[in-house]
Amino acid sequence: GSLVTLSCLSRRVVCRVVSDADLADSGQDNGTSDDSWVTQLESKYGFYIGLGLAVFSSFLIGSSVILKKKGLLRLVEKGGTRAGDGGHGYLKDWLWWAGLLTMGGGEAANFAAYAFAPATIVTPLGALSVLISAILSSYLLGERLNLLGKLGCTLSIVGSTVMVIHAPEDEEVTTLDEMTLKLREPGFLAYAAILLVVCLILIFYLAPRYGQSNILVYLTICSVIGAFSVSSVKGLGIAIKGFFAGRPVLQHPLTWILVITLVASITTQINYLNKSLDIFNTALVFPIYYVLFTTIVITTSIILFKEWVTMTVVDIIGTVCGFLTIILGIFLLHAFKDMDVSLGNLPRVLQSEEQAPVTQDDKNILIDADNGSIVPEDKPKVFMIYS
Repeated sequence: GSLVTLSCLSRRVVCRVVSDADLADSGQDNGTSDDSWVTQLESKYGFYIGLGLAVFSSFLIGSSVILKKKGLLRLVEKGGTRAGDGGHGYLKDWLWWAGLLTMGGGEAANFAAYAFAPATIVTPLGALSVLISAILSSYLLGERLNLLGKLGCTLSIVGSTVMVIHAPEDEEVTTLDEMTLKLREPGFLAYAAILLVVCLILIFYLAPRYGQSNILVYLTICSVIGAFSVSSVKGLGIAIKGFFAGRPVLQHPLTWILVITLVASITTQINYLNKSLDIFNTALVFPIYYVLFTTIVITTSIILFKEWVTMTVVDIIGTVCGFLTIILGIFLLHAFKDMDVSLGNLPRVLQSEEQAPVTQDDKNILIDADNGSIVPEDKPKVFMIYS
């Protein structure tokens, strides 16, 4: 309430000092707040918007995998060349296109989620799409998911949830100039170079030799490329928010670099993901892809945005435990996928592991026992085994 006198060459002004609360109320009453509506929306509801978009994205992406898989199976039934053998006949199937459009909607929601929430929160929520994909594949594709596979899915979701709880908050990056500085840091440049070399080795050396026999080859390619696609999405999310805030983002060169990188990386991911879906079981492809993709994306986010600075010892331990839980879940899915194990036949499976009783045919066994002698006259010995 005090008065302050301000003097200048032409006139003298007396101003009344008000409190911060009065200034805030005045700005709201007159509608002259300096913050744009995008900034206000993000500051109040940004986390919840990102969380909701990530969950919705998981439902769409999990469903899209089933639609695309059914399209690939129909192509094989018609006698077309499989995608795993280099065929592209699935492009003529409307069901495959429905799956692609559904995945596009899911990726769009995921794109928006990255603009409102940290990557270390959005990415692990993809565990929901693993659950949806596994359930739908058992009902719509006839692919069996045994008891251990279901336990593996559960462990993967639990581990992802633990990682979300202990995930660090990313360093605030609000402009493309700040994003440019992050991308130019030596640590991230070295990390990106390593990923690029690994990806080239996988594509040109390992994929032609082991791609159709090892499920990890194609999925590792998709996951490594995912580091570039998610970084591009995060940067473009900043650009879109800047566009609505009135910043000249279209004139910034980083915007178009991110667009080109995103298109190239997504195209590569779709190609190799199609090959994996065509060759391997969907209930295995999606969980393994989720673990690899999530691990690389979180690592990229930590290196790029320096999220490790804000982590406490408890958060580090929780993140590591969550990651190990996910690995255990994927091991159960992959190692025991061919076992016929369910709650109904679990007692019978356990009993079959016990030693079987000796039958009458087992009482007389002929054993050709060569004692190492080189004399031709040595003959096999017959042993009578009695129970």
